[in-house]
Amino acid sequence: MPRFSIIVPSHGVAGKLSEALDSVLGQSFGDLELIPVRDAPDAPAAEVSDGYAARDARVVPVDSDPSAGLSGARNAGLRAATGGHVLFLDGDDLLLPGALAALDARLTETAGADVLYTEHERAPWWEGEPGNPVAPLLAKAPKGAFAPEAFPRLTGAHLPAWSAVYRRSFLTEHELTFPEGYFTDLGWGTRVTAAARRTAVLRRPVVRHRLRRQGSRLNLPGPHQHTLLDRVEEALTHIADAELDAGVRGALFDELFTHVLRTASRPERLPGGHRAFFRRAARLHRRHRPAGHPAPGGSLGVQHRLLAAGAYTAFRTLRGANRSAESLSSALPRPRMLRTRLRYARELRRPLDPNLAVYCAYWGRGYACNPAAIHAKARELAPHIRSVFLVEAGQEHTLPEGVEHAVIGSRRYWEVLARATYLVNNANFAEGVVKRPGSVHVQTQHGTPLKTMGTDQSTYPVVAARSGSFTKLLSRVDRWDFNLSANRHSTQMWERAFPGSYEQLEYGYPRNDVYCTATAEDVARVRRELGVPEGATAVLYAPTHRDHATGFEPGLDLEEFCAAAGDDVVVLLRAHYFYDRGGARSSDRIIDVTAHRSSEDVCLAADALVTDYSSIMFDYANLDRPIVVFADDWEVYRETRGVYFDLMAEAPGPVARTPEELAAVFRDGSYASAGSAALRAAFRERFCEFDDGRAAERVVRRVLLGEPPEALPPVVPLAERVPAPAAATLVRS
Repeated sequence: MPRFSIIVPSHGVAGKLSEALDSVLGQSFGDLELIPVRDAPDAPAAEVSDGYAARDARVVPVDSDPSAGLSGARNAGLRAATGGHVLFLDGDDLLLPGALAALDARLTETAGADVLYTEHERAPWWEGEPGNPVAPLLAKAPKGAFAPEAFPRLTGAHLPAWSAVYRRSFLTEHELTFPEGYFTDLGWGTRVTAAARRTAVLRRPVVRHRLRRQGSRLNLPGPHQHTLLDRVEEALTHIADAELDAGVRGALFDELFTHVLRTASRPERLPGGHRAFFRRAARLHRRHRPAGHPAPGGSLGVQHRLLAAGAYTAFRTLRGANRSAESLSSALPRPRMLRTRLRYARELRRPLDPNLAVYCAYWGRGYACNPAAIHAKARELAPHIRSVFLVEAGQEHTLPEGVEHAVIGSRRYWEVLARATYLVNNANFAEGVVKRPGSVHVQTQHGTPLKTMGTDQSTYPVVAARSGSFTKLLSRVDRWDFNLSANRHSTQMWERAFPGSYEQLEYGYPRNDVYCTATAEDVARVRRELGVPEGATAVLYAPTHRDHATGFEPGLDLEEFCAAAGDDVVVLLRAHYFYDRGGARSSDRIIDVTAHRSSEDVCLAADALVTDYSSIMFDYANLDRPIVVFADDWEVYRETRGVYFDLMAEAPGPVARTPEELAAVFRDGSYASAGSAALRAAFRERFCEFDDGRAAERVVRRVLLGEPPEALPPVVPLAERVPAPAAATLVRS
């Protein structure tokens, strides 16, 4: 039997789950079993936990229906636990170094304790020093194991479930489980306190609780706030039936009503029924207050007395006086509203147009990427929705015939932004754009992340300096309702890099649909348009942007590469979209396609791809054509920009570190060998998961037509997809 069973619910935390699991498995004390609780076998977090289970026999994943919530996940973990003691850890929190060794030592000192309460750190989600909120309370506890009545102020209702260690036989004997629904920790803590006969404390932090950017779900407004009183009533009834010391009973009563008063004093948490909430709370207070139990001192005691008296008006007046400054500031106009154009402000007072959608790609650079693919599919499947594409002045020529548009900054631009119900972008709309109630913002992204993105860039000075305000970035993230993902790696990284309350749509990238739908005739047409000579092997060279560079530099002498790679090789040069042109001299062997509107067309025309660290490799892999990584400055790029995985170890094909090595893999044919194909197959399994040719359809049906997820076309398995054919047969022996 292991010393500890550590239960880790994983719903919605796939991006940080690996850090939580590493913090457990990296402990110096290793006598443990780690139980990640999966909410579905095919969920992103399941892939993470299954990977750990394959590498470490101590990891034993279990399943819990996501509809059962946090309580169901923890209870599923409890049923599977076999250890002597049980710990809970949220999937985005960390077990601090040395924690298990300290717990083991303290449990040995306080043998037989039912519950060992511990300190914990509360770390700000962004920056700042973590706090230790319960240290002052635990400092006053007796030194050894003690009966609860010896220190009644310490209750499980006061602490989260992950700030304690529980003897498993104690939990089993008393059949303790987490109550269903919201505020489950409150009900659990009350039941544990009522059952415990020996308690102890450990005066050192064990868990680092990483506060979420949105705060606790329990603090958000909504009808679920009324369920707090259900949980409190259950707890009060349980206390009444238990044989408890008067001091413990009174302490539990005070702690439960501290939670109630916290909600009652914040009417913004209750969209409706605030008076009814107060009245029910008053009845519970009068019915369950222990005989002779005094009210707390200070303003909290005043609130208790007003609640007991049912004095709703007086209570609101008291709280209103304390919050008057806050109320005054919230009534002032928002600064961003003052910055928007007057025309936009007027249009915002008009109702949303339910049949208007606005699209934008790359900050208005043209008709491109995922927004363009969704726009085209919406014209087919949802013709009743008027679609307007936003472009910068001078980019109107990029629009296909018949596409309605608005020039960014124009009067019409502000009008459609104010009235549109649907707003689709692969970057972000302007700072002054307001997220109106009822509007739907879709963030499509524009690549699979190898390099760090969003808030993950903050620790890389060169990138952070160019990124601007992360606070402003996150205010834009708050506008997102949906975020597209092409694979589970992306899902996890977006969750980390762009913390928000949006819904992840694992539908694939609509721009990549063409790789499964294009024909041989389409490939031949694009090659003719680009000027690729008949019979030539077209190698697309697409280097990424360097944050530490001042402008575009090809990084490779393309003339020398062509001369060394073979007489039939021509290079299609496509610089990063930050640059208007590649800056290279076009010739018979080099065709600069940087200005070509569609990167998808360029990929269709290419027989092979050479790139460094550009996300184009993930898209091109859908074609199942050879990819070569030219990584002449990998170490510099990794240190200055930051990456999410080691591309050198998980490349989609051969890796060349010098121009000579790059030319050699083409000259000897190894770029298209069986070994190259095997590397590409593993890469496709991981990163081409959802790109099956129907991503745009799924987005239109789900977002614009409101169809339920179960009605959408299922993803076609990778083995059953037929990519667009290449112009040349490249596989060589």
